[in-house]
Amino acid sequence: MRALAQYVMRGPLQAGGVAALATAIPYLSWLGAAVVGLVVLRLGTAQGLNIALWALLPALGWAWVGGEPTVLSVLLLVFLMAAVLRSTISWEKSLLAGSGLGLVIGLALPLFFPGTFQQITEAFMGLYQWAYPNAAQELGADFEPVMRSVAEGIMPGSSLAMAVAVMVLARYWQSALYNPGGFRHEFHDLRLSRGASGICVLVLLAAPVIGINPILLGWVGGLPLLVAGIALVHGVVGRKGANKLWLIVFYALLVVQSFTISLLLMLFAIVDSWLDFRGRIKPSGPAE
Repeated sequence: MRALAQYVMRGPLQAGGVAALATAIPYLSWLGAAVVGLVVLRLGTAQGLNIALWALLPALGWAWVGGEPTVLSVLLLVFLMAAVLRSTISWEKSLLAGSGLGLVIGLALPLFFPGTFQQITEAFMGLYQWAYPNAAQELGADFEPVMRSVAEGIMPGSSLAMAVAVMVLARYWQSALYNPGGFRHEFHDLRLSRGASGICVLVLLAAPVIGINPILLGWVGGLPLLVAGIALVHGVVGRKGANKLWLIVFYALLVVQSFTISLLLMLFAIVDSWLDFRGRIKPSGPAE
């Protein structure tokens, strides 16, 4: 992957070509967005926009011809987040900007792609009826609206999560090429301010009552907290000089018990914004 990053940074032709080709290939569109993110982070918004335009055409093709708006959504989110991160050097502001655009995208997609969401809703209905036939029957006339709400929340929410993961990759590439070890230090220190965590909590608390899809708002408000919680774990392990096995165990638990562990990470991130756990730990040994 580092060799690919070195190649795309040779010039706009290489970067644009890889971005366009990767975006056009199924299951590799995230790679095109990562190239755009890297160029924005390293060379700025103007240069990044030139490369983003190369990827925009296949992304629009996926959206309007293939009925798949996720590729376009991730590209737009990564471009914005990378631009904010470059100008502010703040993961907090970048994550909040991504969540804000993610909310706009989540509200707009069902209006522009009703057929796509209808297909996803029908797929969810079939899966739910197979897994929980009694619960599906009890929902009665509310069954389809509930599944529609799930589809309209999960699809844009997963795009936002993908964009954050792509941003991490792009920042890692930048660090590996131009500032070795910089990303590790930056990620270990990632911590939301009290104001930012308060905004996220307000969004989560308001989700059931303000008339906007609560699943979508859960992604928008919860993802910055989740990323901060993951960074907290890495930071504590690094400051303690603990064995990397702890991180392997952590990610295994995150996969197996994703909902429970995610809630705990979000809670720890909220508390950490007030108490600064890492600041209370005396470094012992090399970072992980």
